[in-house]
Amino acid sequence: MFCDFYKLKENPFNIIPNPGILYESEKHALALIYLRYGFSENMGLVLFTGDIGTGKTTLLKYLLTELTDETEVAVVFNTNVGAEELLRLIMIEFEVEGVGTDKSRNLDMLNQYLIGVYQQGRRCLLVIDEGQNLSADALEEVRLLSNLQTDTQPLLQIVLAGQPELRETIQSPGFEQLAQRVAIKYHLTPLSREELGEYIQYRLKMAGSSDGKLFSDAALDLLYEAAGGVPRSTNILCNAALVYGYADSLEQISKSVMQQVIDDNLIMQPGLEPGEFAVEAGHSPVAEGESLGKVDESVLNRVRALEGQVANLTAMVSWQAGQIDGSLAKGHENIIKSLTDLLDKERVRSEEYYGRFLALSYEQKRLKSRIESRSSPCMGKNDLEENALEEKGEVIRKKNLLKAFSNLFFAFCM
Repeated sequence: MFCDFYKLKENPFNIIPNPGILYESEKHALALIYLRYGFSENMGLVLFTGDIGTGKTTLLKYLLTELTDETEVAVVFNTNVGAEELLRLIMIEFEVEGVGTDKSRNLDMLNQYLIGVYQQGRRCLLVIDEGQNLSADALEEVRLLSNLQTDTQPLLQIVLAGQPELRETIQSPGFEQLAQRVAIKYHLTPLSREELGEYIQYRLKMAGSSDGKLFSDAALDLLYEAAGGVPRSTNILCNAALVYGYADSLEQISKSVMQQVIDDNLIMQPGLEPGEFAVEAGHSPVAEGESLGKVDESVLNRVRALEGQVANLTAMVSWQAGQIDGSLAKGHENIIKSLTDLLDKERVRSEEYYGRFLALSYEQKRLKSRIESRSSPCMGKNDLEENALEEKGEVIRKKNLLKAFSNLFFAFCM
């Protein structure tokens, strides 16, 4: 609703990951370099981590847009599964036929599939997002998959992405073998204050804005303090700020507007220590005499778990929407091609029937002319008898002609 007011062609701060408007900060550009290198050099297992909302999924989707048809891709977002279910999901994503419940048989079929793709001179890429939710058995399955290789190189390139907990898990005791399989690892951190300003200007420009000062510097300082340089939190606050500005017909988002947005949103607020939340006046969540600021660790864990699930669902919906859009576009092209071919065929048939129609029409006129000339009163008896026989033949021919007209008409109408 604020797009027209601020002369924007679209919402610049949509939280759905969109690789088409990726802002390549120094950190994001470096992450892309690591990801591209890991894939181009067929390094095997790449570990890609980052805090919630820093742009991991967007970078992965951007990387996938750079791949050619020479690469078979499987993407797994649903990671709250066991080892055997993870294997089945991977096979389904690769469209391997005959997936069953026998793990050994499934693993053998996947291996044969990877070998077949390799023999065709092509490659296979597996992307596992939200890897922090993988169980120990599932992580061990990932390690086993990384062992599928020829004498010289891996058959399956794996990008394992997730939140910082994933990195901590792999570095913990009991996962030494998996840690040794990691060829490249990169951790994506939030934006700096300077990068935050550039990020906002870039998003506004991509949305069609020509106003370089839609957000005041003071508002950006407060925004950075509240969002901590996390792109997703930044998008949420900026989107709300534009709604507030539109409601008050403000040409620029000031510090006071941003402060109001922060106060009204359930996002980490400035001035609070880790593990503390802002409490509205008159609404105490704890009993009298207890600490107001500190929150039980179990509550924080539940909040983190919910945030992870929301991020997972958002990524899944975004990814599936992209797949559906691609399928619809492909289906649309096929329908247009089919209709075009059908139209060409009908055009040829129409031209053929039209030619036959002209020929029959001309024949009808010729026969009619002959019949009229032979019906003249100046003819003798023999001539009349001869003409009578001819007329009888002409009548038969005319009937056949009318029948042909009728058949032609019905064929033309089919």
